[in-house]
Amino acid sequence: MSADLSGAALWQRGCERLAAELPEQQFNTWIRPLPPAEVAQQDENGQEAVLVSLRVPNRFKLDWIRSQYAGRIEAILTELAGKPARLELSLAPREAIAPLPRTGSTGVSMGQVLQQHGLRGGPAAAPIAAPGMAAAARPATPAAAAPTAAQAPAAPTTAASLIQPGATPNVPPSATRHRINTSLTFDTLVPGRANQMARTAALHVAGAPGQMYNPLFIYGGVGLGKTHLIHAVGNALLKDRPDARVLYLHAEQFISDVVKNYQRKTFDELKAKYHSLDLLLIDDVQFFAGKDRTQEEFFNAFEALLAKRAHIIMTSDTYPKGLVDIDERLTSRFDAGLTVAIEPPELEMRVAILIKKADAEGAPMPEDVAFFIAKNVRANVRELEGALRKVLAYSRFSHKEINIQLAREALKDLLSIQNRQISVENIQKTVADFYKIKVADMYSKKRPASIARPRQIAMYLAKELTQKSLPEIGELFGGRDHTTVLHAVRKIGGERQKNTELNQQLHVLEQTLKG
Repeated sequence: MSADLSGAALWQRGCERLAAELPEQQFNTWIRPLPPAEVAQQDENGQEAVLVSLRVPNRFKLDWIRSQYAGRIEAILTELAGKPARLELSLAPREAIAPLPRTGSTGVSMGQVLQQHGLRGGPAAAPIAAPGMAAAARPATPAAAAPTAAQAPAAPTTAASLIQPGATPNVPPSATRHRINTSLTFDTLVPGRANQMARTAALHVAGAPGQMYNPLFIYGGVGLGKTHLIHAVGNALLKDRPDARVLYLHAEQFISDVVKNYQRKTFDELKAKYHSLDLLLIDDVQFFAGKDRTQEEFFNAFEALLAKRAHIIMTSDTYPKGLVDIDERLTSRFDAGLTVAIEPPELEMRVAILIKKADAEGAPMPEDVAFFIAKNVRANVRELEGALRKVLAYSRFSHKEINIQLAREALKDLLSIQNRQISVENIQKTVADFYKIKVADMYSKKRPASIARPRQIAMYLAKELTQKSLPEIGELFGGRDHTTVLHAVRKIGGERQKNTELNQQLHVLEQTLKG
């Protein structure tokens, strides 16, 4: 790049390059909203260089850009400028926020919350809040044993837990039922790369409801912890503000409420119930598909809650634009806040989940056994918990120590089903169907990207899900050399860690193959 380009032009060209390289959703979420960078020439050890100063609106975004994009931004700017470029990130100044009235127990700052949960937090991570809202919620005390993700939220049983202090008489009692499972907290959620971004965003929402990332839309496959995470936000807010109007419900419950009120012509009750909340947590919004009246009522509730700066957190099995038969005005609003994915847990996270849940059951698990189970159960946390329960039950009934042999015996049905069902031929057919190519292309010599890419994905899955060796896999892919298979495995495995869209596709394929 010629040196006569202005600083603004350098930054603009850099953004154009990033827009071409990054998935559209990532670019629109993290890069497009940034203010123009300040670019200055400087001398570093006798060498001309460029200093690019970028002010970011909050610490969460600063940390995420630093960890995910800073290296690539510096590389692009260095290439365009023709000289070393250094990116300097800092927090944008903001107006001072007045101290808040406390309700219940004493509040803590956002920085303290982040530090307690192993995230960055310091002087710059000042409390963020709005008048009438409590400051960041403290994590709840961990429960003795975390329930499985499949368990339904515990319903309140006492009158005191049903009616919140200060509830107005004209609000139906059902509007003050939280339906929050008190065991599902940030402390009982095992953190890892798979849920890092979603967990961090949820912590910020718990600390400043109605402020940032509203709405928060969390998507991912079944059994990955979406429900746990939104309950954790509800528990954190109620810990700090016991009088907060918080409601958790599954989308089907909202549909049921709309139907009942439609039959009775009592839509004022429906509005009183949902429009008066401080925090609405709603699971599986994909169930709204094709239900026009439900979508209309949810749109009305959505608008009313945002207007009063209440917070909405939703979960789904896919990202907003991937929702089918949902009105576009809804999906556009779902996408207007922050959309984050929870991915299938990586091996180390699966091991950590097993060890933590086994400890909670009072049956410590040796690390080698946890690795054995985690390597064989990859789909989601729910299946992982199911495998753990089988192993623990087998140990108790047989009065035997937990070891790899016992785990193998306890899970023999699961292991035999996997080995019987997943073959390289099945993988080739499933991947070919998914990417709309011919099965014959899997072992042909054709090399266009539309064929070569799915072929590499199929090779990767064959290595991950079968016991075949690299030469055996290569032979089944048209007599290819084992080095070709190794290259595909390393390439797709590496990209999976960085590319959320690819990771979601692989997760869908794995779920399909495992039936």
